[in-house]
Amino acid sequence: MPDLDFRIAGAEVLEFAAAPTLLFKLAVANRTGEPVRAILLHVQVRIEPVLRDYAPAERERLLELFGDSARWGTTLHSLLWTQATVQVRPFQGETVVDLPLSCTYDFEVVSAKYFHALDDGAVPLVFLFSGTVFYLAEAGLQVVQIPWDREAAFRLPIGLWRQAMEHYFPNSAWLRLEREAFDRLYRYRARRALPSWEATLDELLRAAGEGRS
Repeated sequence: MPDLDFRIAGAEVLEFAAAPTLLFKLAVANRTGEPVRAILLHVQVRIEPVLRDYAPAERERLLELFGDSARWGTTLHSLLWTQATVQVRPFQGETVVDLPLSCTYDFEVVSAKYFHALDDGAVPLVFLFSGTVFYLAEAGLQVVQIPWDREAAFRLPIGLWRQAMEHYFPNSAWLRLEREAFDRLYRYRARRALPSWEATLDELLRAAGEGRS
């Protein structure tokens, strides 16, 4: 019966995709040697915030997620980033699989808030694996489930996430508004003949005493 081992061999920005995407190189090895015909692999990716240090400015930006840093001993919990399913083709010994993971720039999503809060360093990730393995044995084609304890750790450079955002949304950020708030903002811009959304927000911030930093 196959005994699978997983590790993340690297990551890069996927240059062409419908949304910002990081392409992880997933190495899959069968330590018992049987020819693997296919794997239907489910992957859950979690962020482990407790496994890194934070600068004062980062702690301030993470206040919404984890509260005051004095309480982080009880509030700094694992966060779900994303889930994916990938099909692994036939191999014997070891193979490397492309694992594309989409990245959202929606700041209503917890993972985007966390990534955006970091200035430098790496994001501690853990990849949790499950699924079905089809392999050849003396009795013919066999099917077995991947044990629940299979996982792999990876430290994703935050600069790579920023590179993906900049590649797909150059010098931009996304802000989602409720329809009623957007309609009020649109009317405000139209009445004042403001040339852009940036100019609209700048005028509102100046009126509130919040100039450019």
